Amino acid sequence: MQRQLLKKLSLRPPNGLTQFNQRREMHSRNKKAMELIAKGWSALKEVDRVIDYCELNDRRLIPLLRGAKENFELALEADNSNTHARYWLSKLHLKYHVPGACKAIGAALLVEAADMGDPDAQYELGCRLRVDNEYVHSDQQAFHYIEKAVDQLHPGALYLLGSVYLTGDCVKKDIASAMWCFYRASDKGHPGAAIAFGSLLLRGAEIPESVTKFSSKRGPLARKESVTDPIEMARERFQIAAKAGCDLGLKWLERLEEEEKHLLTGSEMAEQG
Repeated sequence: MQRQLLKKLSLRPPNGLTQFNQRREMHSRNKKAMELIAKGWSALKEVDRVIDYCELNDRRLIPLLRGAKENFELALEADNSNTHARYWLSKLHLKYHVPGACKAIGAALLVEAADMGDPDAQYELGCRLRVDNEYVHSDQQAFHYIEKAVDQLHPGALYLLGSVYLTGDCVKKDIASAMWCFYRASDKGHPGAAIAFGSLLLRGAEIPESVTKFSSKRGPLARKESVTDPIEMARERFQIAAKAGCDLGLKWLERLEEEEKHLLTGSEMAEQG
């Protein structure tokens, strides 16, 4: 009996080795899924590049769309817990004229991805739930998903929440909270949020204490004058928008330069007089 027991123990792998193999297998599945997602995403990018110059159901787009759909589906087969695959597959069903597309499947996949914690899916679902329909009361649900995406610092969600606070839509109007959302979204490169924050400063809005504290924590990278000077802080935000390719950011920068030249000319004339 002792020999049989020893034989069973010798055949059983150590617990640590079993966990290592499970993690290795999980990592392998995740890596395979991400490779397939990258292929599908590249195909969709090519579709987006040319779709403005052809019909939505152009036959030349079908091979690219079919390839993207197959890659996203294979990614889900490789790793069923992958939220990115769910999100992109849902987008394919909801937005593109791909053979076999189904709005219901797309909506279900989007809800699953959002509930599993994907910030892009949470933001998109929140936007889609903000329906202007007297028979559909989905504002609370929309706000719930937007806040979930904000918790993960999604720039689009931060910008949208800032707009809600600025206008007082569904929540109490709060300029300081709106500016905080715009500031954090612009840190992530969102041009609209950068323009909103900078323009509010130039209109006389005070720099919120939350922004001042956050900026001061950045250490030597944050210039003290930009933390306390609204003009300098607005200029930094407009530069972020300009770098993102926003023409409005460039126009605001040009306007600031013109105002500075005008003030400098005025002060020089006053000294001469």
